[in-house]
Amino acid sequence: MGRTVPTFTMVIHEHESRWSKFRAALRKEDQELLDDLFRAPKIHLAACAYAVNPIPFENIVISMLLEERKRSASLQKRVEELERRLAAPEGKHAEK
Repeated sequence: MGRTVPTFTMVIHEHESRWSKFRAALRKEDQELLDDLFRAPKIHLAACAYAVNPIPFENIVISMLLEERKRSASLQKRVEELERRLAAPEGKHAEK
């Protein structure tokens, strides 16, 4: 007996293929960024499948946003650490 509901991996691939003409129109470096965005929901497969959203693309986009937010927060933390180190008096830089 076959599956009646596609796996979320199949849903991701389906949406990714829907964007293939858009992707083809992008510059090479932008194509790579789009590919990177579509890797994000694969990290959150369990959450996306568990959510059972009637519009699965919303889960895909939220996963993309979540991964971008994580990157942004990580970069912000690094900037704050560098700013703290630069503001420290000479000779008192924290070494890692």
